[in-house]
Amino acid sequence: MIRLFKHYIPYAVLFLALIDLCLLVAAAETAWVIRAHQIGMQVDHIGNRFGQLVVFALSVHVAAMAVGVYGLDALQSLRFAVVRLLVAVSLGVIFQSVMAFVLPGATLWRSNSLYAMILAFLFLATSRAILSSLVGGQSFKRRLLVLGAGARAQRIKELEAKPGAGFAVVGFIAMDEAKRVIPEAINRSAICNLAEYVEKLGASEVVLALEERRNAMPLDDLLRIKTTGVHVNDISTFLERETGRVDLDSVNPSWLIFSDGFSSGRRLSGIAKRLFDITASLLLLFFTAPIILLFALLIKMESKGPAFYRQVRVGLFGQHYQVLKLRSMRSDAEASGQAVWAQKDDSRVTVIGKFIREFRIDELPQTWNVLKGEMSFVGPRPERPEFVADLEQQLSYYAERHMVKPGITGWAQVNYPYGASIEDSRHKLEYDLYYAKNYTPFLDLLILLQTVRVVFWPDGAR
Repeated sequence: MIRLFKHYIPYAVLFLALIDLCLLVAAAETAWVIRAHQIGMQVDHIGNRFGQLVVFALSVHVAAMAVGVYGLDALQSLRFAVVRLLVAVSLGVIFQSVMAFVLPGATLWRSNSLYAMILAFLFLATSRAILSSLVGGQSFKRRLLVLGAGARAQRIKELEAKPGAGFAVVGFIAMDEAKRVIPEAINRSAICNLAEYVEKLGASEVVLALEERRNAMPLDDLLRIKTTGVHVNDISTFLERETGRVDLDSVNPSWLIFSDGFSSGRRLSGIAKRLFDITASLLLLFFTAPIILLFALLIKMESKGPAFYRQVRVGLFGQHYQVLKLRSMRSDAEASGQAVWAQKDDSRVTVIGKFIREFRIDELPQTWNVLKGEMSFVGPRPERPEFVADLEQQLSYYAERHMVKPGITGWAQVNYPYGASIEDSRHKLEYDLYYAKNYTPFLDLLILLQTVRVVFWPDGAR
């Protein structure tokens, strides 16, 4: 993997993205030439229209990222990828059509766009068919040697078996026979020179997965391996990179303190984030006000009670604020006065409420909270104080998720399916900690794009 703006991107995904970008430019240029020949126009130098070609390519490329063309499912299934590509090309051309009104002359002609759309789909689909075996094979996988043969090493073995794993384990070294759970692991005493053994296996990375590190760290071995140019990581860093979350089973306070992340250099990023929140919330409130008012009226017509509801949530640094949403449940949803977890297919949800939840229309009034500075567009989802008090008692590091502003959408929402239990909260906390630790504007942009995928295909949290 390559780390781009503190976020890990698989080499295979980066390779495909660059190939796609070149193919999209080629599709736009081919469409231009075809149309020029049809109307008898002389084809001049490509530099005279390169800006329009790039606008087309970026429009489709961003749409492709938004609908999940580079997600695991699309990388594993050609049929899945083709469907997403068709949607991406369509959305890209629609966006370009809008751009034609905003910035005339910056995009392809409408007649060019039709040809470019068809060619872009054909080029990208053909590329997927040709490169699928290369991307899904061993070409981009790192060769991994694991020091350890216990439960932690077993987790790496299970992760390797999942589709889309970006690494292949070439061996396990049992450092403590008493805690061995991987039978094929080789005993450390059977290897004379571990650094030489790593080199013979062609391993590009060594992961330390010991069950007990106190007085058990093989410092001499690790130093020799490191000086040969092989990457050495502990299991917490490895799992963070491979899963996109902070693994609570392996992490400890010292790792959180000394590992990269929670950078003080995010001050400028924070200013940029706030400027974006203000601008985007003003625009969104302006354009969605009719939609909000329409559904507020429908909610009032369907059931008794207010169309909007306010609820206390825990925000930045644990401070309380009132979130504003369209009501999607019956007004007596918590008649007992006690906070109740929202469930999938919750019987308390009204008919209109089910629809606005499906398309996240109920979240639109929260834009007002964003404008006020109580929330951001991207961040951990805010929880109610009653739940937070309980979760802080049961889950380590839960309070650390409040070190960033809560958001309308977040890293957990685009990566983890619907859930409303302590275990679900634990998994979502792992994603929230990853976001708090690795926040950059690039990660925010990635989350916003993937939120589009969740709206189109509801495979994320609702």
